[in-house]
Amino acid sequence: MSDKHFKDVDPKKNFPKMEDEILAFWDEQDIFQKSLEKNKDNDAFVFYEGPPTANGKPGIHHVLARAFKDIIPRFKTMQGYQVPRKAGWDTHGLPVELEVEKRLKISGKPDIEKYGVKEFNTQCKESVWEYKTDWEKLTKRMAYWLDLEHPYVTYDNSYIESLWWIMKQVFDKGLLYQGHKVVPHCPRCGTALSSHEVAQGYKDVTEPSVYIKFKLKNEDNTYVLSWTTTPWTLPGNVALAVGADIDYVKIKVGDENYILAKPRLEIIEDDYEIIEEMKGQDLEGLEYEPLFDSLDDTEEKSHYVTTADFVTTKDGAGVVHTAVMYGEDDYQLGQEKKLPHVHTVDENGKYNERVKEFEGVFVKDAEKGIGEYLKEKGLLLKKENYTHSYPFCWRCDTPLLYYAKSSWFIQMSKLKEQLKNNNKEINWVPEHIKSGRFGMWLEGAKDWAISRERYWGTPLPVWKCDVCEKIECVGSRAELKEKAVGEVDVDNLDMHRPYVDDIKLKCECGEEMTRDVSVLDAWFDSGSMPFAQHHYPFENKELVDSGKQYPADYISEAIDQTRGWFYTLLAVSTLLDKGTSYKNVICLGHINDKHGKKMSKSKGNVIDPWEVFDKFGVDACRWYLYTINAPGEPKRFDLRGVDEVVKNVLLKLWNTYYFFVTYANIDGFEPNYEINERENLLDNWVVSKLEEVKATVTDRLENYDIYEACKTLENFIEELSNWYVRRSRRRFWKSENDEDKKNAYETLHYVLTEITRLMAPFTPFIADEVYKGLAGKEISVHLSDYPKSLENLIDK
Repeated sequence: MSDKHFKDVDPKKNFPKMEDEILAFWDEQDIFQKSLEKNKDNDAFVFYEGPPTANGKPGIHHVLARAFKDIIPRFKTMQGYQVPRKAGWDTHGLPVELEVEKRLKISGKPDIEKYGVKEFNTQCKESVWEYKTDWEKLTKRMAYWLDLEHPYVTYDNSYIESLWWIMKQVFDKGLLYQGHKVVPHCPRCGTALSSHEVAQGYKDVTEPSVYIKFKLKNEDNTYVLSWTTTPWTLPGNVALAVGADIDYVKIKVGDENYILAKPRLEIIEDDYEIIEEMKGQDLEGLEYEPLFDSLDDTEEKSHYVTTADFVTTKDGAGVVHTAVMYGEDDYQLGQEKKLPHVHTVDENGKYNERVKEFEGVFVKDAEKGIGEYLKEKGLLLKKENYTHSYPFCWRCDTPLLYYAKSSWFIQMSKLKEQLKNNNKEINWVPEHIKSGRFGMWLEGAKDWAISRERYWGTPLPVWKCDVCEKIECVGSRAELKEKAVGEVDVDNLDMHRPYVDDIKLKCECGEEMTRDVSVLDAWFDSGSMPFAQHHYPFENKELVDSGKQYPADYISEAIDQTRGWFYTLLAVSTLLDKGTSYKNVICLGHINDKHGKKMSKSKGNVIDPWEVFDKFGVDACRWYLYTINAPGEPKRFDLRGVDEVVKNVLLKLWNTYYFFVTYANIDGFEPNYEINERENLLDNWVVSKLEEVKATVTDRLENYDIYEACKTLENFIEELSNWYVRRSRRRFWKSENDEDKKNAYETLHYVLTEITRLMAPFTPFIADEVYKGLAGKEISVHLSDYPKSLENLIDK
């Protein structure tokens, strides 16, 4: 009997401990780097990392996304592709500012400006990295192979310069404009939000809605009825809108007469008598008494009935109360009819001096008082609770106000057809997202409110002449130096506020230009990463233009990114006439607790990734996340499910491996063989089955169907363990036929080695441990090739 050829195997394997040992081995041997180097001259497979923000701790939902991000690059590397994996950090924006405000115990823009913009932004820059170590530890521990040594960082000057260049292209195409219009505005953060940000913050809320009686002038006891779900806008009322062709009635109820749409008579609870019928157009010009005297000093005509095409009879009274400054339809009607454009609310969401009754009160807090005030004046018909979807700031959770203000916009509405055509080139998993959630979003493409009246972000590179009002957009540091008044050391300039605010430009008229103090939507930063990560076009231009690193072959994030990163990636590439910036995307459902409820600290149902890793290991967690259900479905995370993976997948594979090594060492089996057709029917069957599994798993991974790939492997491990090994045991124990025993060893060794290579992208730790234990040809399974199906060995 010859020496042992295989390292002895512990039958009761501690998987978390094994994973720590494998991590040390990868570090010591630099396996990730070697996996990149072995394919460095081969065709590229392009992967983009969606940048996380490192000023918050990573959670189990980040493990979900990173598990799906990791698997395809590993698979493609084993197929021989060059797959660079540049890490990225999203470092700008409100999430960072809010954390710093909390830390400094300040709140809102006045406090920040008092503290000092320079000092505040310095704090933001430091805060960004608060949890960087946690992110890097998690990334490494879960075997998400990423180049953390050379990341792109969105606050770097080189990154910002690329963003300025992109904005310059947008400006030169005439797609950037400053508009005064109603935008979703966060009164706490003091800035406008873009439509894709608003889409992430809706909640169902139950609030009071009111039916108001607007008293007609020159008619005793006669009122026009109107309904609103936002009573806070009533002090800003300037008109009532009716539908020109809608049927209206005047009814008598007790001593009072009410005018409302005929199809809405159901709202009247008392007995009534119809005394007159008319069309909406017949009401045009009727004047009524203002509810408040907040706008009694305006010169423009106001407080009269007019017609509008947005009025319906689906709900309310068929009469729309119009507050020009607080609604998109209202604002357009106000411009058309030349109604007064005057704010009764400041940018902090509090009533200004015009509304004496509620001056200084936050508008949502005033709604109850407004109802009581109107009731006292006899102008409240009735109040009802109304449940509707209302937008909240996705970062600070403050109710948003639709608020007329000046903001900078990119005309995405002009590019709707290009956006839709570019979307046709994308393979969405699940497929229904393409024309469903994402396609419908593109169908309603709105202009992108790109500017933020904040501090820690990429400065909007727009300067305006204080005299002739000429506008200039700067696209590089060199251009800034050339056009600046006086000397500017652009090589050592921090391209943030307040440093760039101090730079004036020379205007053609001989005067000076001042920078608009806005910063850019941080989603623009992340959506520009295909270009800015390479400092395009100032460096690495050929990487993008030649197609070597553009577009991405693969990206993956959660479903909320259809209105976040997925959208802004497509928006930026479309703006630059570069088609789509990604070809394939796995869109993941959100992860909830085992009861399907959202995880939150207050509910005490948050899953700590480290607890899962320490108890069950990363491989079990990854496999569980791949197989809970199809990727796009919402996921219920249950620790019992991870435990089931350990028992039904990992231990079955491990026990088969243990069985093989134990008897192979007893018999001194040497793995020196050619795999071919066998004498034994079971051998032929299991090899044939394996070759079919190889073909299926490869095909499923090529089609980004990770769930079915896993299920195929899971079924095969079950059949190998509970069918092949069980039926073949006697051949390993007591076979008197040495040739048959040798065939059994060769077959099982071949099958186990191939399974480790098949499973390497899914479960990188156990795959490497078993592969090395079986004396695989490479020092790590991750340096081997992905196995190809040997069709000649498939026996249908």
